Amino acid sequence: MLTVGSNFPSFRLQACVSLENGKQFQEITERTHAGKWRVVFSWPLDFTFVCPTEIAEFGRKNAEFADRDAQVLGLSCDSEYVHLAWRQQHPDLKNLPFPMLADRKRELCGALGILHPGEGIPLRATYIVDPQGIIRFVSVHDLDVGRNVDEVLRTLDALQTGELCPCNWKKGEETLKVG
Repeated sequence: MLTVGSNFPSFRLQACVSLENGKQFQEITERTHAGKWRVVFSWPLDFTFVCPTEIAEFGRKNAEFADRDAQVLGLSCDSEYVHLAWRQQHPDLKNLPFPMLADRKRELCGALGILHPGEGIPLRATYIVDPQGIIRFVSVHDLDVGRNVDEVLRTLDALQTGELCPCNWKKGEETLKVG
């Protein structure tokens, strides 16, 4: 599994980006959001139970990520057409403000090392990638356990300070001073 300090892999994937007719899909690569922080999170499968709670929460918090110059990218091994159908069907996913990447061939998930060994589907992984493409944070959950989006925001805030941040540090609090 790729971890902190590794380069985020190159990729070229179709994504569901909208419900607007004729504008539903877009190709996304590792260069599409150059110069921005990226928060890439994966989920096992569309049309499941825990996944929409996480995806919807990232959607609700998207403006907070954007305020931090970070682009959210969702990722699963379902096709862009399945993403579109799920967004059309699920009320909490209709107005998602970030791309849902379709890793049909499992190339990106495989390069990241996040495929469940028995199921062959992505684990619930979260990556924070700096503007230079370096992974700065990784969190991976088993298939049945959802993640905490507020903790991802808190970690992004801490990373963006470039300073030492103590346990439970929150944006606006003092960082640690050495010496």
